[in-house]
Amino acid sequence: MKVSDKTTKIHILGIAGTFMGGIAQLAKAMGVEVSGSDKAIYPPMSTQLEQAGIAVSQDDDIAFLKTNPNTVVIGNAKSRGHVAVEATLNTLQPYTSGPQWLAENVLHDRWVIAVAGTHGKTTTASMVAWILEYSGLEPGFLIGGVPSNFGVSARLGKRPFFVVEADEYDTAFFDKRSKFVHYHPRTLVINNLEFDHADIFDNLAAIQKQFHHCVRTVPNNGLIITPNDEKNVDDVIEMGCWTPIETQGEQSADWTYKLIQPDGSQFTVFYQGKRIGEVNWTMTGEHNVRNALSALAAAHYAGVMANCAVEALSEFTGVARRMSLVGTVKTKEGGGEIIIYDDFAHHPTAIATTLQGAKKQLNNTNNNNTKAKRLIAVFEPRSNTMRMGLHQETLPAAFQEADAVYTFIDPDWNWQLNRASFAQPVTIASSYDQLLEQLLADLQPDDTVVIMSNGSFGGIHQNLLQQLNARER
Repeated sequence: MKVSDKTTKIHILGIAGTFMGGIAQLAKAMGVEVSGSDKAIYPPMSTQLEQAGIAVSQDDDIAFLKTNPNTVVIGNAKSRGHVAVEATLNTLQPYTSGPQWLAENVLHDRWVIAVAGTHGKTTTASMVAWILEYSGLEPGFLIGGVPSNFGVSARLGKRPFFVVEADEYDTAFFDKRSKFVHYHPRTLVINNLEFDHADIFDNLAAIQKQFHHCVRTVPNNGLIITPNDEKNVDDVIEMGCWTPIETQGEQSADWTYKLIQPDGSQFTVFYQGKRIGEVNWTMTGEHNVRNALSALAAAHYAGVMANCAVEALSEFTGVARRMSLVGTVKTKEGGGEIIIYDDFAHHPTAIATTLQGAKKQLNNTNNNNTKAKRLIAVFEPRSNTMRMGLHQETLPAAFQEADAVYTFIDPDWNWQLNRASFAQPVTIASSYDQLLEQLLADLQPDDTVVIMSNGSFGGIHQNLLQQLNARER
């Protein structure tokens, strides 16, 4: 059913998630009456929904059924046994999934640019959207974060282009295919591929099978963009591919780069061996340089001049909760400062690349300072995969660049961390308050703090900033 036909009212179960919140914003922009419910809602999505004028009720509130919505859109976090799910089924209410709703009502007549991979989806999709915007193409997008250049996580934009963050997580309790199978992209970016989401995938091969399902939907007049050094991605392509491929990498690829600054804040771009231009931006980390190459390839295939795309990246300002600056605290002692960043990293590889970029940035600013600046990692093992303990062996190496590690572990998780396997001191707190108290006692002038979690982390980011400011006053 298309919105333009009979759908005038929808209710979204699980509206506070970044994806479902994006669906809500798109539907609202299309003139649909939108309501939703969820249990935990916090910025940036709470702010996005409030700004869009979308009402959010309690998670177990089933009063929405009395308003006779045309469709209930059910998020993948809602399972059988959930009060609103059971009420929806019992009353024979029409329902669908978020990806299916998106495909049928928004993507069906658009040039879809889908960005997939274990890491970097949000940032790369944001880069693609910004390059198209900078070039005057006004794309639509749905991204699992808030690109700073736009200030919103989703918008309809103008035809033909629509950029979507293509998540491999399952679609809904009634549809166990990966979300991205629904999107039918003309341009597909696969940034990387590792084992993750152990709560729904038994092994890497199961994830690769879903990625291949997505590859099979890309037409042969489309384009697939891959790294040239990721065997797991190569294995997916070898299962069968009917679409041209462009590669990105440090060398021997269609799109290559040469670092000018070691922290990745400045680099030169080459396409098929020809120098295109320089990117000089606020982003750091070689992983973001690679993300940029994928974005450049996608935008170039959409018709954007390569030199214009490079120019656009120099004005890309990042994504909320991707090494976002929370604040800087001036310290009384020695005139130094403590800098606090917020980052979404929760997989060992993402943690490692985030900290590598932060360390290189510190080294760039430490040349004339006799006292080495410390990099402090504050981490919450919140993801389902992490809680299952499947990353415990690789986790210590992910923190290699940190000078100290602080973590919150809820005793109810029954989750252990082997401090002896870490190369640096590890402090474990059993409550957010205890963690905050320890940080306030230990942080020193010239420390850089990177707080990493895929959740709200108990609001520790702002609490730490406020209490440090109070301490220094």
